[in-house]
Amino acid sequence: MSNAKPRTDGGATATARLRRTIDQLTAEDIGLYVVLTLAAAFYLVPIESGLVTSFKTGTAIIETAPFAPPGPSGFTLEKWQTATDTLLRGMGNSLLYAVPATVISAFVGSVTAYGLTIPTWKKSYKAVVLMLIVAGIFIPYQAVLVPLTQFWSQWVQLGDALSFVWALGIDDDYVGIIELVITHVAYGLPICTLLFRTYYKTMSDEMIESARLDGATLRRVYRRIVLPLSGPMFAVVLIYQFTQIWNDLLFTLVIVSTESSPAAPVVLILAGLGSSLEGQDFALRMAGAFFAALPTLAVYILFGEEFAEGVAA
Repeated sequence: MSNAKPRTDGGATATARLRRTIDQLTAEDIGLYVVLTLAAAFYLVPIESGLVTSFKTGTAIIETAPFAPPGPSGFTLEKWQTATDTLLRGMGNSLLYAVPATVISAFVGSVTAYGLTIPTWKKSYKAVVLMLIVAGIFIPYQAVLVPLTQFWSQWVQLGDALSFVWALGIDDDYVGIIELVITHVAYGLPICTLLFRTYYKTMSDEMIESARLDGATLRRVYRRIVLPLSGPMFAVVLIYQFTQIWNDLLFTLVIVSTESSPAAPVVLILAGLGSSLEGQDFALRMAGAFFAALPTLAVYILFGEEFAEGVAA
């Protein structure tokens, strides 16, 4: 039997490699890491302060620094329990309009962008439609509040048209949920279309033309080629739209109006959470804010990789 010792190739140990890496750092590298660390702290400290505040008692909030942990005597889960009980109904209502509005605006934006990208249109017609779509992106929310209110309250009385639904025992306040879906789809369609069109412009024209020459219709080309390749951009649009719709307070305040409504979304209830004549309950407001942000965080986690791919495309 051989008595040969285990082979050693003279490679550096982990400690030696780390030391060599540190020795190779230049002043510019060190400066870059310092700036990145400060930037991370700038963004993370407020989040950390809000999170630890949500676990503090009223006394702990007064006696400790905002970013300091509460300690055993100042720790409580009561605020999270209260926030959960108060906002749970609103979370369900928000999902009722945020999910459909996000999916519909993303799909319609994809189809619209595909129609504006195919080469069978005259460029002059494309330019006019594209100009109108781009103009829609720059219309501020505040500019449409009065027309929006008149549209739903005077011109389109959706509540009367859906009287057969309310006869089933559903509260007629939920007409506001349907109005929010339509409003957010209409307002989000321009930006969704522009994002998809930018993505579709990078696709191979030869691939689509080959499918057309093989006899594929425009609908078949979209369903078999364009749609399967649109996954990364769908992730970008879904995250963007869901975040915008979920956090929107202005349209919600105009259409639903009051947090006491059975159809009140979470942002409307959150706006008044922790406010009373005695003052502000900061711990409760922080707990409510973090609880209300959980769905958007879940969306980012679910579509994170596709989002990065779509942004880089």
